[in-house]
Amino acid sequence: MNGLDVLLLMQRARDAVFSRIASTGFASFGARSRILLPFRVGNADRIAIGSDVLIGPGSWLIVPRLDEPGPVIRIGHRVRMNDTSISAVSSVVIEDGVAIARGVYISDHTHGFDQPDVFIRDQPLGRIAPVRICRGAWLGQNAVIMPGVTVGAGAVVGANSVVRDDVPPRAVVAGAPARLIRQLAA
Repeated sequence: MNGLDVLLLMQRARDAVFSRIASTGFASFGARSRILLPFRVGNADRIAIGSDVLIGPGSWLIVPRLDEPGPVIRIGHRVRMNDTSISAVSSVVIEDGVAIARGVYISDHTHGFDQPDVFIRDQPLGRIAPVRICRGAWLGQNAVIMPGVTVGAGAVVGANSVVRDDVPPRAVVAGAPARLIRQLAA
């Protein structure tokens, strides 16, 4: 075993220990789920994570306001995400088997910006609407999923897309704003 193999083994062990300890702070945390460090979380007790989930390094899950009883973020079984940010005040649901590439941002709310004399970060939240990413969908690198969007089962969102409207099941969308590229066979 070379030095790199030893370091990787130590990293896996560290992440396994972290996942086990962190699991007690979530609303639920399924068997064999793992969180790879570094990781940021806010109000973990409002987040439910299914079984066999892999949350890659650099990910951030946050519930910035406690308006709703938890869980507000629900992540299904066998979800894979890398360097992903999810922010929810009402409802973000990621169903089973969803693949989320690096740099994806998902939010059920926007920042207000109507008051010119108030910093945008200090203004009340704007639109709040539930988000759902349905079973088996794939979100490409750096995609942004806006409030109120449902991405249908088996749909594909292309890299660097900004999704403002619902995506039908088994559809491929891409662009900013995202537009239908093609419909996949059912």
